[in-house]
Amino acid sequence: MNNLAYALAKTILNGFERHIQLFIEITQSAKYRFEQCQWSEVQKAARDRTTFYDQRVNETFNTIKQDFFISELDDELWQQVKRNYIDLLSQHKQPELAETFYNSVFCRLFERKYYHNAFIFVESTASRLDEQQAPKIYNQYCPAEKGLKQTIVEIMEAHKTEIPYQDLDADVETLIRAFRKQAHKTRYKLEELSFDILNFTFYRNKGAYIIGRVLSPGGETPFIVSVLNNEQGGLYIDALLTTSESMAVVFGFARAYFFVDCQHPHALVNFLQSLIPHKTKADLYSAIGFHKQGKTQFYRDFLNHLASSNDSFELAAGIKGMVMSVFTLPSYPYVFKIIKDKFSPSKNMTKKDVKGKYRLVKLHDRVGRMADTMEYSEVAFPKDRFSDELLAELEKVAPSIIRYEDDLIIIEHLYIERRMIPLNLYLADALKNKDTEKINEAMYGYGEAIKQLISADIFPGDMLLKNFGVTRHGRVIFYDYDEITYMNEVNFRVKPEPVTEEQIYAAEPWYSVEPGDMFPEELATFALANPAYLKAFKLHHSDLLEASYWQQCQTNVANGIFKDVYPYPDQFRFCYLRGIKKAAPY
Repeated sequence: MNNLAYALAKTILNGFERHIQLFIEITQSAKYRFEQCQWSEVQKAARDRTTFYDQRVNETFNTIKQDFFISELDDELWQQVKRNYIDLLSQHKQPELAETFYNSVFCRLFERKYYHNAFIFVESTASRLDEQQAPKIYNQYCPAEKGLKQTIVEIMEAHKTEIPYQDLDADVETLIRAFRKQAHKTRYKLEELSFDILNFTFYRNKGAYIIGRVLSPGGETPFIVSVLNNEQGGLYIDALLTTSESMAVVFGFARAYFFVDCQHPHALVNFLQSLIPHKTKADLYSAIGFHKQGKTQFYRDFLNHLASSNDSFELAAGIKGMVMSVFTLPSYPYVFKIIKDKFSPSKNMTKKDVKGKYRLVKLHDRVGRMADTMEYSEVAFPKDRFSDELLAELEKVAPSIIRYEDDLIIIEHLYIERRMIPLNLYLADALKNKDTEKINEAMYGYGEAIKQLISADIFPGDMLLKNFGVTRHGRVIFYDYDEITYMNEVNFRVKPEPVTEEQIYAAEPWYSVEPGDMFPEELATFALANPAYLKAFKLHHSDLLEASYWQQCQTNVANGIFKDVYPYPDQFRFCYLRGIKKAAPY
């Protein structure tokens, strides 16, 4: 049995090693795509990398089924498999990631009743990573040695690609001025300053990011320097962020995952969390591309939270959805979404269709406007933590995926995402308090969310206010995916003007409407019926009420022209700091 246990453990680890090898290869090639402005390839690589994990899990699962003829769980054997696997990981660089891979394979092989720590890594054994000296993942620079400007030039040159900077001298001058303006803790003598700079570049979409911290007697100042390719053979510094809050938006849950060539993710996550302390380790693992590890870390955090809290799960605030039922735990900043067994008659789709839409979002560039979701199967909750109202609702709308085991309620399939304030409730509160500025900012964000989505080849479908949320940063995010589609699948039309009296007073459209037709001016009627909202919307986004705007976006996408979307406000961009452009609201 020991030989068999070792062979099984080694087979699973081989599957993980294959995964991490391919992950590293595609991550390292991000530098080349950035140099060559291969923006379509960037999107393809992001999609491909996101699918790698499940592909390797499936390969490993099939190997075990075919080579070892495993059909049912042998308790003694699989406890020995786990012990052998722990031994194999004793010197591994990424033991926490390998444990998650083991869990995924095991959970494909066996049923939920075995999902406990005797067989899988509910609790990690990779704690040695916290006990050992962290690997060197950053370089330290002391500006007193060569002067401030020359030190920053060296840092930027160390991170450049094969493409030179178009005017590094001017960029560094602006960078120094921006630091002095933004970061009070850096205003010390040079001999009292040092810089810790992560020794690899973060790539995402069209940007490259250099991340580090300034140490001074006043404390620590985290920062991100954004570098862009001018697509004419030169690089330039685009922005400087020097607060944890602004950096958190760059690492936000509505962003695509970074490509970052660091083979010590545990050390990197710890360093990043020291810079952005309110980002969880789950958030950060996901942000650097290890979204499955993010799921594992999230679930461990969630179990710890359940053990240390006593409030009850309840239906989430807002209008009930026609496809999804949503509940939350008030003390925990997430919502749990399940697909109903039956949809409203107006929803012509299946459960498989809905799952496909969520998968589309997972693989697509979310441009900071679509919430990332974590998908789980066979999730056990303590039944006594569910309110009576919630239990009744779940049993009514989704009995096929709900079952009970002793004192647990098991949900066969659900999605978890960050909780936000539904935009309709946010606006209603602002209207009640006569807060015109808040309404204006929210409607600006609503329009920007739509514009950025359609320019990234996502047609949101149902654009009612209830399908958008407001984050703690005040950003408007789309989170209802059952009707999203690609732009080429929609026919944007001008609504015909009624001429006859019969047409003017017709209760139903008197003109033909085909599947896929969309009349942009109807946004004003259905989503923006409140005059205060419509007025605020038109201040910035009256073009969204015209079919020609949507048609032009559709043409741009078809021609591979994608609008630049920056993960930081305009006021941080150097072109605005220099007065070349006027910053817009964020």
